[in-house]
Amino acid sequence: MELDHVLRARRSVRKFKMRSPDWRDILEAIDSARFTPMAGNNYTPRFILVSEADKIKKIAAATQQAFVGTAKYIIVVCSIRERPILAYGPQAENWIKHQAGAAIQNFMLKLTEKGLSTCWISHFVEKIVKETLSISDDISVEAVFPIGYEFEKPKTRKAKIELNSILYFEKFGEKRMKALKRFDV
Repeated sequence: MELDHVLRARRSVRKFKMRSPDWRDILEAIDSARFTPMAGNNYTPRFILVSEADKIKKIAAATQQAFVGTAKYIIVVCSIRERPILAYGPQAENWIKHQAGAAIQNFMLKLTEKGLSTCWISHFVEKIVKETLSISDDISVEAVFPIGYEFEKPKTRKAKIELNSILYFEKFGEKRMKALKRFDV
């Protein structure tokens, strides 16, 4: 599958088929997250693969979104914060979030390429997720991803937002690109 196709095919899915995904496809998606840029090569994201039904139910309760509990697998993404903060100080907190987002994007695109679906869940009671998965207090839980096969694909997909709504030139709010000067060599 070509990148442009994967980018356009990826969507948030909240209804899954009963069929269980192949866990090896999920591991391949996690593996793709290793190839994201990391500040000072301090790889902070960690992925927890959850397949036990009772843990999935507890995590679904923590998200307050029932569909999460219908997934056969859940991935919980965490960040180890200690090393980058020691190396770079408090500004590393932002970098840790950026690194998690970059790793998550690779992970989600690879899931899409494999024919799997998910939904990025950022609303959850972190304490419950940490207790359920024995995550220590010094580690941040970034997101929860229920994984499955999409129950029903929509017939069409329109762009989420137009390019001209997010692109500016030279300064914030400038909608027009200035004419480029021609240089003689």
